[in-house]
Amino acid sequence: MREVARKELESANHIQSVVKAINILELLAAKGRELSLSEIARDLEQAKSTVHGILSTLRDYGYVRQSSHTGKYTLGIRLFEIGNKVTAIADVRTVASPYLIKLGNEVGETVQLAILDQGEVLYIDKKESQQSIYIATKIGSRLAPHCSGLGKVLLSELPVQSRRQLISEKGLVRLTKNTITDPDKLEQELARVREQGYAIDNEESMNNLRCVAAPIRDHEGKIIAALSVSGPVFRLTDSRVMELAEVVVDYALQISSALGYRAQSV
Repeated sequence: MREVARKELESANHIQSVVKAINILELLAAKGRELSLSEIARDLEQAKSTVHGILSTLRDYGYVRQSSHTGKYTLGIRLFEIGNKVTAIADVRTVASPYLIKLGNEVGETVQLAILDQGEVLYIDKKESQQSIYIATKIGSRLAPHCSGLGKVLLSELPVQSRRQLISEKGLVRLTKNTITDPDKLEQELARVREQGYAIDNEESMNNLRCVAAPIRDHEGKIIAALSVSGPVFRLTDSRVMELAEVVVDYALQISSALGYRAQSV
């Protein structure tokens, strides 16, 4: 597989140890079988000591598996897990897209789709309102979860310990006077979200902006994404927010159903 080694291009922007690790993974994928240290080093034209160090690191992090019988290497389960995550994101966005368009046309406000990634809200799709007020988020942007409707939905059913660890690592930064910065109050808010089935951002992430969000679930009932409608407070009055909550929950359920979720009858 000499062509794989050729990917190690000379560039000031390339970290060579990372390039070597990528080449090892691509070689293992291309061969589709167990390879020995000697085979990998030979095919990539690298010193055994260099390859061994990289393989050991990849193995310890689950990206490569080493046979206890032969000592040879194959791709690890971690790559499968990451691949499934990428596929899941693509599936959610593809399935949800027509619903976002329909919802946006129905309510006349900005509609957004997000997931929880590395402890942050990651926006993966957005349908902008045609009205005059622009919502300053974009696909690929990130936001702390504690201060948004989307984030509160995504946090709501995480294990308590996972939430506590996330809060400990990320903190509860104040963005507006309404941002929840007390962990106990956030837990109370998340309990409310679980009970009512939707979350509200009442000028917590941005002044003069309100948002209503609801969960999107997979076939196992797990929350994998959240759907929201956002708009300025002069349009999203208290009564309008309550109306939108019903609509957003309904659309989120439709998307969930399209992804294989079946709500349990009470």
